[in-house]
Amino acid sequence: MKKTVVGMLTMTAMAFAMGSAFAQDAAKAPEMTAAEKEQSKKIYFERCAGCHGVLRKGATGKNLEPHWSKKDKDGNMSEGGTLKLGQQRLEKIIGYGTDGGMVNFDDILTKEEISLMSKYIQNTPDVPPEFSLKDQLDSWKVIVAVKDRPTKQMNKLNLNNVFSVTLRDTGEVALIDGDTKDIVNVVKTGYAVHISRISASGRYVYVIGRDGRVSLIDLWLEKPAVVAEVKIAFDARSIDTSKFKGFEDKYAIAGGYWPPQYTIMDGDTLKPLKVVSTRGMTVDGEYHPEPRVASIVSSFIKPEWVVNIKETGQILLVDYTDIENLKTTTIGSAKFLHDGGWDASKRYFLVAANASNKIAAVDTKTGKLAALVDVAKIPHPGRGANFTHPKFGPVWATGHLGADVVTLISTPSDDKKNAKFKEHNWKVVQEIKHVPGNLFVKTHPKSKNLWADSAQNSDKDLAESVSVWDMSDLSKPKAVLNVAKDSGLPPTKAVKRAVHPEYSADGKEVWISLWGGKTDQSAIVVYDDATLKVKKVITDPKMITPTGKFNVYNTQHDIY
Repeated sequence: MKKTVVGMLTMTAMAFAMGSAFAQDAAKAPEMTAAEKEQSKKIYFERCAGCHGVLRKGATGKNLEPHWSKKDKDGNMSEGGTLKLGQQRLEKIIGYGTDGGMVNFDDILTKEEISLMSKYIQNTPDVPPEFSLKDQLDSWKVIVAVKDRPTKQMNKLNLNNVFSVTLRDTGEVALIDGDTKDIVNVVKTGYAVHISRISASGRYVYVIGRDGRVSLIDLWLEKPAVVAEVKIAFDARSIDTSKFKGFEDKYAIAGGYWPPQYTIMDGDTLKPLKVVSTRGMTVDGEYHPEPRVASIVSSFIKPEWVVNIKETGQILLVDYTDIENLKTTTIGSAKFLHDGGWDASKRYFLVAANASNKIAAVDTKTGKLAALVDVAKIPHPGRGANFTHPKFGPVWATGHLGADVVTLISTPSDDKKNAKFKEHNWKVVQEIKHVPGNLFVKTHPKSKNLWADSAQNSDKDLAESVSVWDMSDLSKPKAVLNVAKDSGLPPTKAVKRAVHPEYSADGKEVWISLWGGKTDQSAIVVYDDATLKVKKVITDPKMITPTGKFNVYNTQHDIY
């Protein structure tokens, strides 16, 4: 975490908060200097907290507390913890990764850093400070006042085909002209921007860094740039705006991993207006101190946000018509909610409860859970992919971190021609053979292809490749493209992960990030969707650790 994180709890406080056994184990933890702890906190925040949690209680990743105990569904007690695993075992796990989707860190961290992190996670987790509305207001900055912003587009960009590209390790976003492939501007944002969302009007890009920094980018400026920013948390992932008629971009909402809360802001200035905690009970009826806001989307049919709370498994429908008297519908689903996307009708939102191996589907029209679908190990859809299956009609696809398939789930349709597929709705109708380690699947209404990466696979060639299926024949990929080789960049020992397929607005191109190390040359490789041939490799020196890419038009209209 940040340097503002509080120090270790006292042994008395630990015994009170975590139990006396935990306090005794903490005394056996490897000793670390203050400098080593600071270094470890930074690495943990940047590389580990997203999956394992700030308090290390686990979610997508395993529990990393020094000692833990839990009951299974039959009431049997089991115990474990990092102290039980020990230094050597932890170093091997961190260095070589696991089959469950954790990457090998031996080409990301030095041997000394791996040793240090193994010691760090055997020590008791620090409890970070809170971050209040006042703290947020103190961080709030309007760089260009609304009255001073242009009243029309001042550049000649085709805004529909601009890409907002995360440059993970530099804390920047590159705005790239999708027509010319030129970098329009590189703007300073928060660290490792998780997502870019587009305003209802298409004018603004809202981005949020993992460090909780929200940046508002105005695409109408002669040279698009940040016009407002605010820090809403120490660790964060999600943001969106209000999109219902009459409320277009009036508000923005951003969710925190730590503290576990969400913030409602003015849409055009990012001024924080209201902070709401998400601490509370899980769907199993147990209290959780760190229920992180995993993903947020704006409903198309009601003035509501769908807010997914990771650890509790609760899905919140937040009505923004009166934020002073906030009305929230709470829908129980399954624990460890993560990312998700809309079905083709944009009535149902499907979200992965990844550590529960389920997909939850919310009916935003009725405000109820439509289905809870059992799927293969650790689903990770990103936004997923919608297409019409030749046998089962409309389906939504998700890949998996922990399983070697892409799962297709039948989704409802109001179109009479799809009535014959109703019997399949909310069932897994096909599992397409893939490889573990998938992060994102993607298609486009004008495409005949389905793309999937395998960026988290432990095999170097697979991590550097993407698979492409013809949707009329899903029996096997029609191609597996080694993006690293196609880039023409010199080979390196470190893995250049091919990640996050993203279509151009017209559906004719697919952009893949080639995510190398901080000192390696990274790239974006642009493929022709029809021929699967490379059209362009963007290798500008500014292209440092690119990950997520968000086409303005596709993101604005939730096309995937």
